[in-house]
Amino acid sequence: MKTKRKVLENKTVAITGASSGIGRATALEFARSGANLVLIARGENNLKEVAAEAEKLGAKTLVAPADVVNENAVTAVAERAASVFGGIDIWVNNAAVNVFGRFDEVPFDAYKRVIETNLFGYLNGARAVIGHFHRQQAGTLVNVSSISGTIGLPYSSAYTASKFAINGFSESLRAELKGFPSIRVCTVLAASIDTPLFQHSANYTGKAVKPVGPLYRADKVARAIVRLATCPRDVVTVGGFGRRLMLLHSLFPSMTENIAAKKAEKEGFEDKLAPQNPGNLFKPADQWSGSSGGWLGAPVNHRRRNIFIGAGLAGLSFGIVRWFAGRNHHRAKGWFGWWR
Repeated sequence: MKTKRKVLENKTVAITGASSGIGRATALEFARSGANLVLIARGENNLKEVAAEAEKLGAKTLVAPADVVNENAVTAVAERAASVFGGIDIWVNNAAVNVFGRFDEVPFDAYKRVIETNLFGYLNGARAVIGHFHRQQAGTLVNVSSISGTIGLPYSSAYTASKFAINGFSESLRAELKGFPSIRVCTVLAASIDTPLFQHSANYTGKAVKPVGPLYRADKVARAIVRLATCPRDVVTVGGFGRRLMLLHSLFPSMTENIAAKKAEKEGFEDKLAPQNPGNLFKPADQWSGSSGGWLGAPVNHRRRNIFIGAGLAGLSFGIVRWFAGRNHHRAKGWFGWWR
């Protein structure tokens, strides 16, 4: 069996949003696997930092500053990458921004910018690379989404809307490419991840925001993305709590939405005021360029918590089955009584 490094060695991987967070962690994980890297983001200085770190791990890199909202710029990056490395094997759509605030209180230009970056940035990436995939008759497109694309949360409706749209776009694109089995479209549904997204986000709530736990490290998502490059799957969820929440939502949508909303209200804000600000929506942030946002301390063992969550879901499911069985039992007795 070939090792991961042998499979990915000299493969060319393009990553948007590569200057921080999940994108940076993913770039370094691919670098460890021997891949060539095309690093795409608005902030050139931060990209150069990532490139220097990746090159120490043995990767060849191409620093490609571009705003994913600009279709022509993204197309030019794809053409340049294919020229330098001879093709593009994997494209990771990951660039994302966020704005926190009530829907009717967020400035429309801020709201629009989130949709343009998070959704149209992905469309531009897909359009730029799919032609290359067709010419090569192979390639993998990875769209990094979120469980926020399956369960709506308050105060971040623009981000949520963009993630729901990414999930639908990925499904449609997979359907269109069924006739090309060597071209794969993968969706990554990430749970709450410790990245600088919250420091970078625009904020119109009046309070300092923070992620809702439980949190997972960015390199956990990065490893999942690298696995998709070697063994593509349509959809993967990263973070056990996210999987359980999605299962609960499929069974009891209204109840789960209420629980998630209350959790966001309770845990999503720090106990201090914050001025209204546009964050990194319209210009890249120089600070907080690492993979982590500093929200997690030492590595957390989620095993005990996940056991309790799993046991709770199992108990809830058992109770529902018993309830339905009891109803059907009494109903059956009534039916037989009527026939007698």
